[in-house]
Amino acid sequence: MTVFPKYTCRPPGNVSRVLFHNVSNWRLDDIWNLLPLSHEDHVVVQLQNGEIWELNRCYRFRRDNMSTLNYDYNGHKSGSPCLDGYIYDKSKWDSTVVTHWDLVCNREWFARLIQPTFMLGVLLGALIFGYLSDRVGRRLVLWSTSTGMYLFGIAAAFALDYYSFMIIRFLLAIVASGYLVVVFVYVTELIGMKARTWASIHVHSFFAIGTMVVALTGYLVRTWWIYQIILSTVTFPFVLCCWMLPETPFWLLSEGRYEEAQIVVDKMAKWNRASTCQLSELLSPDVYGPVGNKPPEVNEHNLLDLFYDWNIGTRTLIVWLIWFTGCLGFYSFSLNSVNLGGNEYLNLFLMGAVEIPAYVFVCLGMDIVGRRNILIISLISSAVFCGVIMVIPKDYYVWSVVTTMAGKFAIGSAFGLIYLYTAELYPTMIRTQAMGSGSMVSRAGSIIAPLCIYLSSVWIFMPQLLVGILAFVSGMLTLKLPETLGKPLATTWEEATRLDVEKDGSSGK
Repeated sequence: MTVFPKYTCRPPGNVSRVLFHNVSNWRLDDIWNLLPLSHEDHVVVQLQNGEIWELNRCYRFRRDNMSTLNYDYNGHKSGSPCLDGYIYDKSKWDSTVVTHWDLVCNREWFARLIQPTFMLGVLLGALIFGYLSDRVGRRLVLWSTSTGMYLFGIAAAFALDYYSFMIIRFLLAIVASGYLVVVFVYVTELIGMKARTWASIHVHSFFAIGTMVVALTGYLVRTWWIYQIILSTVTFPFVLCCWMLPETPFWLLSEGRYEEAQIVVDKMAKWNRASTCQLSELLSPDVYGPVGNKPPEVNEHNLLDLFYDWNIGTRTLIVWLIWFTGCLGFYSFSLNSVNLGGNEYLNLFLMGAVEIPAYVFVCLGMDIVGRRNILIISLISSAVFCGVIMVIPKDYYVWSVVTTMAGKFAIGSAFGLIYLYTAELYPTMIRTQAMGSGSMVSRAGSIIAPLCIYLSSVWIFMPQLLVGILAFVSGMLTLKLPETLGKPLATTWEEATRLDVEKDGSSGK
């Protein structure tokens, strides 16, 4: 939506002839393919009233001598800004946010603010709805965020001006981020241990499929507000059906709502044609008390609980670093992939497609060698690929592209795995806040990624150097985290801290 097409000043009248260097045409639309995207050359046009104008991107000049139409002119001319607006190249896009509100020249920075503002909303949404999900439940937050995505998405298409568009997009980012964080926790808590790995990781596969759908929609629909409406309506069926989803038993148990948890477990057993189990037989008598009486541990929790003790605090800082590195590396590799060239929509489609085999690799590897080991392999591999990119000669273009895609494969594996791994490292009452805080930190990486790419002007391989160092350090620190393979989700702090005890015990054997 915020792409910048080729453009130039609009002349103050109807054009009868166009001249660009030694090429002459009757219409401006016929010369766009001759202009580079960031052209500094001017276009000469002759109006029907005989006036001759030189058109630049942000200024226009009227020639005093109108006797001859030549490209080069040394006579007197008077300049003025683009008072009549701009003419845009519509060969690729019929309308974008940039062309809709003329976000070019001295207003270009308004367009540059759109993506950072959206990412700021994503950052806040992960934290806000992560907290609300632990307070009011997963189901209510899923319904409210999906409804918000639909309403704000449609509203953005009908924004009256740039400022209302930015506010609506900011709110859309908040609810979309909250939905993504909470839906992952919901799937993790609702799926049994045997299928948890595949179900949780393939949430990301659908995210990748969504990226491919976005690319296909963009290819077929070239008007930004129609494109916005079509993508927003995708959430509408879920809004209608969300009420059918049950609350997760883990959250109900953490809130002391044992009878409701038992009802959900019975429904799950019925759907799976399996025998149910009595929670009263699985939980200790001091925990499973009378209905309505919450256990002593049920109280308000906040972000400081992620530093419950020294071990949990260290775990949190390492997990945050992995989140940050994964998101920074993921977007850095994606931004560098423009070297692939070709069609923009095909490139975006491939960026989504390359993630799916990465998630399949994660699913297969996690159940064999464990979550921690796959995470270490992925982070160290991405660091190695960053180093390889730096030593490939410039003329070996194909090898650079292949290595870049391999690096994105590796960092994509790590970024997809950290969602599940984080959910398994923390107990139920703080799980969504752990996910939300990690997502918040990761979005800081997505905001910094474009700035990281700008550092290539200092040294062409500066982005790879920074991502490689962070990936290597993160991979080494991951050795300090416990393995969660084959272990049930923790419901108390004691169960969460016991993971470190078991890690230390296994390492001492």
